[in-house]
Amino acid sequence: MRSDNIKKGIAKTPHRSLLMATGVSKKNMQAPFIGIASSFSDLIPGHIGMRDLERQIEKGIHTGGGQAFIFGVPAVCDGIAMGHEGMRYSLPSRDLIADCVETVANAHQLDGLVLLSNCDKITPGMLIAAARINIPTIIVTAGPMLDGESKCEKLTMIKGAFEAIGKYRNGEIDENRLLELEEASCPSAGACQGLYTANTMACLTEVMGMSLPHCATAPAVSSEKRRIAFESGVQIVELVRRGKYPLDIINKDSLRNAIIADLGMGGSTNSFLHILALSNAAGLDDKNGVSLKDFEELSHKIHQFVKLEPSNNITMSAFHNAGGVNAVLKELLKSIPEFKDLEGVTLSKTSEIVKNAYADKSVIHDYSEPFTTKPGLGILYGNIASEGSVIKISAVDPSCYEFEGVAKTFDSEEEAMKALENDKIKEGDVVVIRYEGPKGGPGMREMLAPTSLLVGKGLGTKAALITDGRFSGGTRGICVGHICPEAANGGVIALIEDGDKIKIDINKRSLDLLVDEKTLEERKSKLKPYIIKDKGFLGKYARTVSDASHGAIV
Repeated sequence: MRSDNIKKGIAKTPHRSLLMATGVSKKNMQAPFIGIASSFSDLIPGHIGMRDLERQIEKGIHTGGGQAFIFGVPAVCDGIAMGHEGMRYSLPSRDLIADCVETVANAHQLDGLVLLSNCDKITPGMLIAAARINIPTIIVTAGPMLDGESKCEKLTMIKGAFEAIGKYRNGEIDENRLLELEEASCPSAGACQGLYTANTMACLTEVMGMSLPHCATAPAVSSEKRRIAFESGVQIVELVRRGKYPLDIINKDSLRNAIIADLGMGGSTNSFLHILALSNAAGLDDKNGVSLKDFEELSHKIHQFVKLEPSNNITMSAFHNAGGVNAVLKELLKSIPEFKDLEGVTLSKTSEIVKNAYADKSVIHDYSEPFTTKPGLGILYGNIASEGSVIKISAVDPSCYEFEGVAKTFDSEEEAMKALENDKIKEGDVVVIRYEGPKGGPGMREMLAPTSLLVGKGLGTKAALITDGRFSGGTRGICVGHICPEAANGGVIALIEDGDKIKIDINKRSLDLLVDEKTLEERKSKLKPYIIKDKGFLGKYARTVSDASHGAIV
C-alpha cells in the first residue's frame, strides 16, 4: 500500500506515533488509509448536510476494512458570490480545491479517496484532483435541493428568487410577494434545483463512472443519499484492493461520453470549461483527450432528449423519480454509436441497474423522439469569437435562433446591471459585457444576475447578452459566453462600440460583429494594453490562467 511509506519499518516509528495520536489503533495501522475530502460549510446550502454524509462514508470505509481520515477543502457558493467582487473567486477556487486535495493526499500518502462535493466549482476541482493524484477515488455529490413551493407555485432558486427581482422591478409582483418567494425558493440543504452547473457536473461525474449509480440525483436530504454515501465508503476500500485508478476511468472515451450526455440533457455551459480542464489534468493531449473541437463535432450530431429547469419546469427531484442518469445511460447506449460502454467505480460494464432502468418518457424521451433535434449546447464562431464561444441552445426560444441587434457595451457586470436596473436596455439591444474573462475579470464571473434581470423584465426573447465571462447553469435567454479571445487579450469583443450591429445565428453556429475589417484594424491600433492590477490570489491567477477555450486552466 502507498501508506506503507508512513507506517512500515523501524524508521517510521515517529510517523506511527503521530498517527496513533489521532486515534488509529495498532490493528488499523495495517488497513488501507482512506481520505475523505469534505467541502462541508455552514455558508453553502449544498454543503450544510455534509457532516451526516461524512459519517456515513466513514462508517462505510470502516465496514469495508479501511481507516478513514476526514479533511476539509474550501468551497464557494456561486449564488451567494453572484453579482459582486466575490464571484471573481469562484472559478479560481476550482484549481485551489484541486491543489488542496493533492497536497493532503500526497503529503500523507493516502491509499484512496472519497471526495465529498456538491456545488459548481467543487465537483470539477475534485475531479481534477482525482486525475492528478491517480489513486483509487470515488466522488460523492451531496445531492440536489428539494423544490420550493408557495401558494401552489413550484419554485426554484432561479425562477423563484433571481427572476423575481425583474418581476418586482417590472411591477408584476409586489414587495410582499417578493419576500414570500425569497423565503420559499430554497427550502432545504442541497444544490439548487435545476440542471445548473452543480447538478450538471454531478450527472457527468456519474456518467463517466466516478460515482455510484443514483448519486447525482438522489436528494441531499434523503435516506437514499445516506445509503449511497455508506456504499461509497465500502466500495473505495474494494477499489484500493483491486487497484482501480481514476485514469483507468477518465480517458477520451469517458470524457466524450460526458460531452454527449451534456448535449443530450442540455446541461450547463460551464461544463465545457471543466471537461477541458479535466482532460488536461489527466495528462491527455488533443489527440488522446478532448478539445473544443469535440464539443463542436458532437453538437452537430446529438439531439436533446432531456429538458430540465431552467429551460423547462422539470426539476432534479422529478428527474430522479423519472429514472435519472441510469435512464439517460440506457438511452444513450441504445441509440448513439459514439457513446461507449465503459467501466467505472462499480468495476463492471453496463450494470443490470442500467439495463433495467425505468424511464418516465414524459421527462426522459426516447432518443428517436427528442425534445428538439438541436443539442442542448452549442459552439459559436465568428469574428467576435475566432476561438469559440458557447450558448445554451436549450434555454433559447426557437424563434430567437437568428437574432440581430444593436450593441450596448459595458466594461464590467456592475455597469451592465446599472443600465438594466435603470431601464436603459430595450428590445433589439445586444448587451456586451467584457473584461470579465479568466484574465480580465480576473476569474471569469458568472452573469446570472443580468441574465435573470433580462428575463424578469420580459426581454428574454427580445434582447441578447454576450460576454467573455461565464453564465450560471440557470441562465436562459439569448446569452453567449466564454467569448475567446477575451477583451483582456485584445479580442474583438474589446473593439465593439455602442451602436454596432451584432448577429447571432444558432443555426449557422455564428457570432459576428457587422463592422468592416478596416474599421476594426483602426480600433485595434488605438486599444490600450490590458494591465493586471490585482494582487494576491487573483493577481497570481490572472498571470497564469489560460483562455476559456482551453478550460481556463492555470
